[in-house]
Amino acid sequence: MANLKEIRNRISSVSSTMQITSAMKMVSAAKLKKAQDAITAMRPYAEKLTQLLQNVSAALDSDAGGEFTAQREVNKVLIVAITSNRGLCGAFNTNVVKQVKVLADTYAGKQVDVFAIGKKGGDVLRKTVTVLGHHNAIYDNLTFDNVAGIADDLSEKFVSGEYDKIEIVYNQFKNAATQIVQTEQFLPLATIASEVPASTGDYIFEPSKEEIVLTLIPKSLKTQLYKAIRDSFASEHGARMTAMHKATDNATDLRNQLKLTYNKARQASITNEILEIVGGAEALKG
Repeated sequence: MANLKEIRNRISSVSSTMQITSAMKMVSAAKLKKAQDAITAMRPYAEKLTQLLQNVSAALDSDAGGEFTAQREVNKVLIVAITSNRGLCGAFNTNVVKQVKVLADTYAGKQVDVFAIGKKGGDVLRKTVTVLGHHNAIYDNLTFDNVAGIADDLSEKFVSGEYDKIEIVYNQFKNAATQIVQTEQFLPLATIASEVPASTGDYIFEPSKEEIVLTLIPKSLKTQLYKAIRDSFASEHGARMTAMHKATDNATDLRNQLKLTYNKARQASITNEILEIVGGAEALKG
């Protein structure tokens, strides 16, 4: 009976775990809907802003972006790693950490530092690389204004010459089951005029094209970072919902298997008791 008691305890434990993972799945599903709507609504704006910046700057020379397009010899690189503050979301954080390490290896011999957005990535990466700082609280109030402050800080690090290149690594949201690890160059800005033909329309610009470009660039950088964090936020809930769904299914299968084992052991125990009673009765008759 001790064996039966042990199996009953395991069934109870697995059932409790299944309830927790099922509840976490539903919570993540509810949060995912809101996060997905936010990133879906934002992408057209971000794409249109980039298109507008390209259109206006296409007729300008390569120096139109001023200090934001300055091409310097790359000796100091800053990698912005966007992860989550919590785990239980499958390989969501691990994939970003791996990509950051791969990216850092491509700059062998250079100074490579990491700027962490999200607790999980910072905790792991600081064991192997220099983590300058973190913004773990950004997810508590994820707004454009809060992210804009981070973007301004990163831009200042580049403009001041503290870093020659800044790159962003994050999970891009595709759907609840799929997140794609992306690496984007934040600064310096790529030469915008090289790939986009000059606008043929007869437009009157007020103020000048140069002033418009220099106004749009900081806004575009803030939007780029905000979109990356929004993408990561939606991806996190999608990854957690998928992970908890799989965990719930595995717990259900394990519980069913334990119940079958319990019933077999209980049946064997009852059979043995019956055989003992029959054997005792036969012995008395003899």
